Amino acid sequence: MLIELVKKNRSYRGFDESVSVSKETLRELTELARFTASGANLQPLKYRLVFEKNEVDALNGMTRWAKMLKNITLPHEGMYPTAYIAVCVDTTLCANPDAPATDIGIAAQTILLGAVEKGLGGCMLGNYEKSEVVNILGLKEQYVPKLLIALGKPRENVMIVDAKDGKTAYYRDENDTHFVPKRTLEDLII
Repeated sequence: MLIELVKKNRSYRGFDESVSVSKETLRELTELARFTASGANLQPLKYRLVFEKNEVDALNGMTRWAKMLKNITLPHEGMYPTAYIAVCVDTTLCANPDAPATDIGIAAQTILLGAVEKGLGGCMLGNYEKSEVVNILGLKEQYVPKLLIALGKPRENVMIVDAKDGKTAYYRDENDTHFVPKRTLEDLII
């Protein structure tokens, strides 16, 4: 059921490095994104599949995770993702790389739901140096990286809890369990 996939789809920041994600799996996840909606049906998104260890390691070294959490560096050593999908805008199809923001969100969520269905998990990352990603992945000038989707086999405990007093900041406890406060349904409906 979709509700179960949505509930299992958390922003994981710890992965089992012994479980690799194959090029074929990344292709299958990208195939899901191919069928999603696109503003004016421009379909300006292109995807760079990252599964070779040297490229994965390079991205792992330059991404910045969960900076809202102070005094903790994530992912923990030995718990990095084993693959990425770089979501790029092809500026030959859409001159303004910021215009398809909605397309990016729809595609990324679809990819992550597909990952959950395969027993994987991931995290959308926007905190990285775009020029470094271009260099690491050897992207042509027409491809502007807008989002990295880290992927792997989750190796952490993430719990959804009701937000209290309107506070939605995620946090970790002494056992390194990651808590994600969500507003209640009653708080969302106007």
